[in-house]
Amino acid sequence: MLDRDGFRPNVGIILLNQRNQVFWGKRIRTHSWQFPQGGIDRGETPEQAMFRELHEEVGLRPEHVRIVARTRDWLRYEVPERFIRRDARGYYRGQKQIWFLLQLTGHDWDLNLRATNHPEFDAWRWNDYWVPLDVVVEFKRGVYEMALTELSRYVPRNDPRNRYLRSNARLRDGEPHEAEMVTTETLQVSVTTVVSYHSPLRMMQDMELPPGASFDPDPGNAGHNPGSSNV
Repeated sequence: MLDRDGFRPNVGIILLNQRNQVFWGKRIRTHSWQFPQGGIDRGETPEQAMFRELHEEVGLRPEHVRIVARTRDWLRYEVPERFIRRDARGYYRGQKQIWFLLQLTGHDWDLNLRATNHPEFDAWRWNDYWVPLDVVVEFKRGVYEMALTELSRYVPRNDPRNRYLRSNARLRDGEPHEAEMVTTETLQVSVTTVVSYHSPLRMMQDMELPPGASFDPDPGNAGHNPGSSNV
């Protein structure tokens, strides 16, 4: 299902744990890392597609999460021609996405990368909110930066005694609005900080690797279906 400009409707998911770290998944058989995402099927709302993809890709149900915020408008990225199936070239251009910020209300053990027979990830970890974009496929990096920046103002505050950064937003009655404040402790940067593409990727002990699993080839290679939810 493409719009008249050749973009497929899609959702992206930024999943927070209780320490305001984000779920960071390694795409199957690649060295690329990314957030969960997937296409919106005909007749689905973005929210319905988000919950379906959340279960298909990381095994979570609606009762395991709380919706914190979503992007106001579609965020678009174009897919380079070499990644588009030959018979789709000329009318398929890429993805347009609504991004959701979710809070995990369940537990780490509720996550399951093999909830379906077609897993998208073969490893995962919790990462600081400002993820290292140099490990994201290049043509998605701009959208990641836009989504992280727009949604960062809604990241929950862990400690109300912290000082807050103001995101160049308009003040009301001399005080920043609640939705325009983020904690220095959890984010360490303001919304306007440029995300580094060269941050080191620290591997954590809680990475999940499926033992001896055999997976389908990565859908992001040159032979993939241009309607695939992950490209």
